[in-house]
Amino acid sequence: MRHFVCEEMIVTYSMRRFLPIPAAFLATAMAADLPIREVILFKHGVGYFERAGELKPGEAARLDFKASEMNDVLKSLTVDDRNGGKITGLRYDSSEPLDKKLADFPFQLGGQQPLSALLDQMKGARIEMKYGTESISGVIVSARFGKSEEKKPDIEQVVLLLDSGELRTFDLSAAGTLRFSDPALQTQLKDYLLAVNQSRSKDKRSVYIDSSGTKAQQLVASYMTPSAIWKSSYRLIFGEKDSTLEGWAIVDNTTTEDWTNIRLALVSGRPVSFISQLYEPRYRQRPIAELAEERSVAPVVYEGSVDAAGAANTPPPASAPAPMEMAANSLARRSAKMRSEAEKDMSMASTVMADTPRLQMQSSLGDTAQGRELGELFEYRFSSPVTVKKNESAMLPFLQQKLTTRKLMIFRDGNGQNPMDAAELTNSTGKTLDGGPITVYDANAYAGEALVETLKAGDKRLISYAVDLGMRVTTLFDSKNDLVREIHVQRGVLTTKAALQETKTYTIKNVDQKPKTLVIEHPQRTEYKLLNQKATETTASAYRFEVKVAPGATEKFPVEEERTYYTSTQLVSLTPDILGLYLQNKALSAAGKASLQQILDKKREIAINDAAISAIERDLTNTARDEERIRQNMESLNRVTGQQAQVQKYALALSAEEGKLAEQRDRQSELNRRRATLHGGLSSLIEKMEF
Repeated sequence: MRHFVCEEMIVTYSMRRFLPIPAAFLATAMAADLPIREVILFKHGVGYFERAGELKPGEAARLDFKASEMNDVLKSLTVDDRNGGKITGLRYDSSEPLDKKLADFPFQLGGQQPLSALLDQMKGARIEMKYGTESISGVIVSARFGKSEEKKPDIEQVVLLLDSGELRTFDLSAAGTLRFSDPALQTQLKDYLLAVNQSRSKDKRSVYIDSSGTKAQQLVASYMTPSAIWKSSYRLIFGEKDSTLEGWAIVDNTTTEDWTNIRLALVSGRPVSFISQLYEPRYRQRPIAELAEERSVAPVVYEGSVDAAGAANTPPPASAPAPMEMAANSLARRSAKMRSEAEKDMSMASTVMADTPRLQMQSSLGDTAQGRELGELFEYRFSSPVTVKKNESAMLPFLQQKLTTRKLMIFRDGNGQNPMDAAELTNSTGKTLDGGPITVYDANAYAGEALVETLKAGDKRLISYAVDLGMRVTTLFDSKNDLVREIHVQRGVLTTKAALQETKTYTIKNVDQKPKTLVIEHPQRTEYKLLNQKATETTASAYRFEVKVAPGATEKFPVEEERTYYTSTQLVSLTPDILGLYLQNKALSAAGKASLQQILDKKREIAINDAAISAIERDLTNTARDEERIRQNMESLNRVTGQQAQVQKYALALSAEEGKLAEQRDRQSELNRRRATLHGGLSSLIEKMEF
């Protein structure tokens, strides 16, 4: 007889009661499952699940999850006993890896490991063994396993130190039962096997709900977990008088169990949701503390002071709102209320389109979902139970109602010369229409496809679903030069307001012999404003203009825009020529013209005076040059005998130049004084001027 210890259990062919089943393992195996009763799917990647069932007295409930779902479960799980009982606690599988859980045990059990290998790890442990008719007890010295000859059983032996002091070898194949005498060691072995059993499924994690009481309990557990996003698809059927919108919800059951006869609701909207790491154990590094005399002295770096008074009173960050506030305590009452509302509000079109020779456009829906507002969200709840098997998906009708529509064409420059067949949808259903694809049927035939964003009740949206080959649109761009619109002066600064005008002309040719309405989407540009047209409506990025085009006609639709901008210049730096140009501008007021004329006159006086100063400076330079030439001639003649008369003549000329130089310097001083006076007057005018 061979004995093996595997990771799952210890197998002893003749020792059927080798180890008692752990009590915790029995509790796990006997835990009751709570079936899924309600599912609510959202558009942001989570789902609300509600489970309900009866627990017998003292029984625990078990909820199984994937490891990736545990953070959301621990954040959102709520438990309620409808019979008024008490929930004594929640337990769940640890997230530590198996090898880390088993590392602290004093023994290790490998795959297909013989019993002798386990006993050899237990050297010094006391065991009790039934060996034939003997009851043996002793301390393990060693154990071994050996291969025997062919067709003979393998040999497993254990060496024990008996109470009598003898060392004795026993053949384990002849042993009847064996147990450890130490209760602590026996408990360790049970815990080891329980940890191995719980980790058998690497991705499965269980949450256990413990209860107390002597009577049965009606337990309801609800939680949020990551879920596949539900999707919407629509069929828009144009009729002669009105249109019908048909909505289908695509629901994916990616969980590990069937949804059987559940209450199902779908919510349009995107509440805040996030992942918080609650499942993984957290550890914090602690500082190493030493006594002062054990530390060596090191240099100290002193930091600047920080005023932490405010930080101590800083409130913690506000928590994100929960994905949804669920009324888990009123299931029956809520269901009855919703059925009553469904009977009042349901306006489903139940007839099938007649005279449809090619396609069956409208589905024969037996029931649709009832919609209602949930704060900023909108919920579609199915009044009939829904069943979706695991790893399957379902298409469920949630809407079939008349819709207000208007057929149009849409043109946007850059998308070719042909506009798009389009429709203006006004949500007259009284419900929020979730975003999704729309298949359009017109004149009992497939017309194209479109996409629509989520549409609140009463809102409207344009959709385009095909290229219209019966209309062509071309564009022509033109612009005008800058036009100065306003001139202002304040605190010595001249400010002008100028405008740049641009015109884009749309030429529309309707080839078809039927009237059409074209919506032109003209892009909005920052700093530009419309001049000659008024938009039918405005979006965040475009103006929309409606143009009605007769059969076979051509229309021109100009859109004129203007961009205004300002320029600023120091008035004192402007030349008379520039000031003259400003005076000719028609946008200048009479008061402004008079004020600028004063500045211009003063600027011209300053210019004349500056010209005179420049002229006198040139004269001074020439006179000084002449004096230098005369002095050089006199110096040369003084060295020649008989030239005294000529020297005297040069002396008289030099004296005349000196008199002329003095007059020029007096004139220069006078012009400089006048210049200062003129500049002072100009500054005074500029400071006082404002228009």
